[in-house]
Amino acid sequence: MTTPTPAYTDTPPTPTLTTAQIDAVRLHIKKTWKTLTRSHEHLLQSAKDTKLDHKKDTPWIVYISPSEDCPNIQTVLERSLSSKDMQQLEIRTLPSEVEAIKEHGLLYLPGPYVVPGGRFNEMYGWDSYFILLGLLHDGELELAQSQVEQLLYQVQHYGTILNANRTYMLSRSQPPVLSMMVLALFQHTQDEDWLRATVPLLEQFYYYWVVPPHLNAATGLSRFYAFGEGPAPEVLFSERDEEGKSHYDRVKEYYQTFDVEDYDVSLYYDRENDQLTNLFYKGDRTMRESGFDITNRFGPFSADILHYAPVCLNSLLYQVEQDLAQINEILGNEQLQKQWNDRADIRRDRIDQFLWDEKQGLYLDYHFQSGKRRGYEFATTFYPLWLGIASPTQARRVAENLSLFEAPGGILTSTRVTGNQWDAPFGWAPLTLIAVQGLHRYGYHTEGDRIANKFLAMVVKEFERHKTLVEKYDVERRSANVSDDISFGYSSNEVGFGWTNGAILELLAIGEKKV
Repeated sequence: MTTPTPAYTDTPPTPTLTTAQIDAVRLHIKKTWKTLTRSHEHLLQSAKDTKLDHKKDTPWIVYISPSEDCPNIQTVLERSLSSKDMQQLEIRTLPSEVEAIKEHGLLYLPGPYVVPGGRFNEMYGWDSYFILLGLLHDGELELAQSQVEQLLYQVQHYGTILNANRTYMLSRSQPPVLSMMVLALFQHTQDEDWLRATVPLLEQFYYYWVVPPHLNAATGLSRFYAFGEGPAPEVLFSERDEEGKSHYDRVKEYYQTFDVEDYDVSLYYDRENDQLTNLFYKGDRTMRESGFDITNRFGPFSADILHYAPVCLNSLLYQVEQDLAQINEILGNEQLQKQWNDRADIRRDRIDQFLWDEKQGLYLDYHFQSGKRRGYEFATTFYPLWLGIASPTQARRVAENLSLFEAPGGILTSTRVTGNQWDAPFGWAPLTLIAVQGLHRYGYHTEGDRIANKFLAMVVKEFERHKTLVEKYDVERRSANVSDDISFGYSSNEVGFGWTNGAILELLAIGEKKV
């Protein structure tokens, strides 16, 4: 079912963008921040969730953290909203046990935040990093500060940064980028008192990832691991095709039709009863914690993700350790700075040992049970370059393999066409940005500029055609029309789009620094 994609090195020249073209995109992004912002006055808009079945004429539920003063917050909301809006909402205190939630709803956040766009009308974990970069480039400092504050609030009141602030996502997090966001904001504010106040929450979020079940003790590396059981509620309702089949229905059909050699299918599919197993659903939820959604990176539908140390997660945890060292240096805590640097050094050694593949010249995900790396080329191989983990020799090897991922419109997510949106021929703004910044960091400026220019040219061309920026692109055909080629998950291309906005502004800034 998977087919390799062609490598692109000798593509037609990338068109040079005019100042007018770039300015038009910049203006669109600047306007879009407002339409993507949610605050108290937008509470009804935020509470509405197209991803769940909702009975007509019943209120939308908003849950308040049990550690908050629920009556006081309700009073605040009543002042912010019209009585008509309040009648369509029901404010409840969140049960202390997730299992006690019978009806799903929005999780309250006290300040404004930017959502990705389209069907994603809530605040997402790792999207927020790229959104923050865009807000800072656009001088939206107050909104940028609030974006970070809402994530800190989530750690304090909901235990971790959530996949998104809906009750059905309380059991899973997203890639740890909070410390990077805190330091990016601090560069603008230089508020040391605020920085000091973030440390306990940054540490709490860090420990979420480095103790069991997220920790694999044998390697000292971490894995993604969602705590919920059974089908993800939002998938059951919203990820349906024209025949009314859910994503899970299509997965069962795949298992019935194709032989799978990547893992023991009986762990994930009960063929006799035509049922997906509890472990499949655990893997499916965990795949969503990774932020990448459906790909065959960890076998078909990433069902086997629980058994892997991923390059992306462990690279980001190295960065958290580096960031906490830097924060303690700023705050004058030399001993703590050394402790965090030592942790980062240990993780770098483990990444070298388990995730670097000398033969392929790529960073690859490590399978705990077999003790082998999975030879599935994926754009997360650029993370160790992006975050400065790679040695100069390792970076050179990855750069020499750039042709595996390079396409006319930027960086392919993987080298395999699988019908999944996080595989070829699709490309995503964050992964393109990460590859570009990683190449620049190690001196591969020609290559980095070439990838950036390809992506920007494609985005601008499609912007001029559709008058909007979208979530993902077909980087082979340089097109925003992707739906026909996506077989699993949701096939729509969402408009907005928060992280595309941020990545574009960051790529433009990289180009301007060199002029």
